[in-house]
Amino acid sequence: MNKEKSSIWIDASIATVWQAITDEEQLSQWYAPGSTWKIPKLEAGEKITFTLMPNAHNQLSEELPMNLTIQHVIPNREFSFYLEVPETVIAIYLEERNGTTVTFNMSGYESSLTNLKALVEEKNIPKF
Repeated sequence: MNKEKSSIWIDASIATVWQAITDEEQLSQWYAPGSTWKIPKLEAGEKITFTLMPNAHNQLSEELPMNLTIQHVIPNREFSFYLEVPETVIAIYLEERNGTTVTFNMSGYESSLTNLKALVEEKNIPKF
């Protein structure tokens, strides 16, 4: 099991960062930019639709909609969801440290976290 995590520190309040990781419009700007999120209800057990768009980082030729299920919503602490089976959970944890540390429970999210930091700190999101 891969214990590597992706983490970044953001110069912003935990409430601001929480908004950026749970608001469908903001998610669409930093998590696989250009891909869309539909979060009808921010509650455990609810369904999310994430539509991955073809870009330079993937080999897609057309959009790929995925149905996710929210596992945990702990305001200002944890937002987690999974695709099909609970064993494949993507969890985002927040921790207040003179700003906010954002950690994904797995590696490979460095560019998304860089985008999140840019969005929240109101800098330009790097183009993909």
